Amino acid sequence: MRRTPADRPPAPTGIERMACEAAVLLEKKHTDYLRIEARSILNRCASDRMPFAWTINPYRGCEFGCRYCYARYTHEFMGLTRWEDFEEKIYMKRDAARTLERELASARVRGQSIALGTATDPYQPAERRFRVTRSLLAVLAQAQGLRLSITTKSDLVARDIDLLRRITLRNSVHVNMTVTTLDRRLARLLEFRAPTPDLRLTAVRTLRDAGLAAGVTLSPILPEITDTPENLEAVVAAARAHGATHLFWNVLFLKPSAQAAFFPFLEQHFPHLAERYAVRFSRSAFLSRPYKDRIARLVNALKQRYGFADQAPFEMPVPVHEATADAEQLSLFPADTCVAKPTWTLPCVGAPPQALQR
Repeated sequence: MRRTPADRPPAPTGIERMACEAAVLLEKKHTDYLRIEARSILNRCASDRMPFAWTINPYRGCEFGCRYCYARYTHEFMGLTRWEDFEEKIYMKRDAARTLERELASARVRGQSIALGTATDPYQPAERRFRVTRSLLAVLAQAQGLRLSITTKSDLVARDIDLLRRITLRNSVHVNMTVTTLDRRLARLLEFRAPTPDLRLTAVRTLRDAGLAAGVTLSPILPEITDTPENLEAVVAAARAHGATHLFWNVLFLKPSAQAAFFPFLEQHFPHLAERYAVRFSRSAFLSRPYKDRIARLVNALKQRYGFADQAPFEMPVPVHEATADAEQLSLFPADTCVAKPTWTLPCVGAPPQALQR
């Protein structure tokens, strides 16, 4: 039977239409690289809870394939609903540098903060070939009075030390290197295409030796997987040993799009935890306050022991040149009985989708 116009699905619009029209640049065994039009590169952050006014994401999607990644929902706006699409279809933004240059000239951004890499890793494998992030840094090097943060899991960030140092001449810059564990085997399970923890920490040291502010983001902390005192202390101690200027942290949260990837991962690698996680996250994407409080006490004590500043939630690190020398829930993920002030320090985690997606 012939379909009438009213029966036909509506034609895609907006970002979904742009994704449908994206040109394929390269096809690999497990990943397709595509080029997508970008209406903007510099995007206003809609949440007052975030420590930055603007976000920049050079790519859509991320090949690192971290099983807990909260940003998988961003591909749904393009009509891509398989959780694998986020790591198998990587979109490079066309004319990103030219667009950013134009936007910086028209937007009132001087003195405001910009977060690079809130819904994608700016130094994922695509960057080695397409160099979109580097082209954006070259534009930012011409700006003045900005506060720039870069969040990544890749040692490739050290490639751009020359540009980062130029940016710091007239702006504030800090790099946040995510390290969830020093256990290479566990890291490979959780973040199976990301550089190993030792490579990330070496990059922190390299950045510090170049006079740049570089710290460690211990996030997300996963209940009964990476939340042991021994694992947490190992990361904090390694951050200190590699000269990190600051240390951020946050606990796991799982939106439905992230659950679709993470729950099968648990069934395969941590089957004894699968039911516990499923029950807990069936009611909320977020862990309980008592659990957060317990982790806060652990990490804050470690930060104090290893000499890291006790930043207020969302406080941006001091630039280098300015720095001085519920009951069910408790049964699922046990917490201590005393209560500490909660801490939430990772800038990009937990932000509303509209704040980070573009």
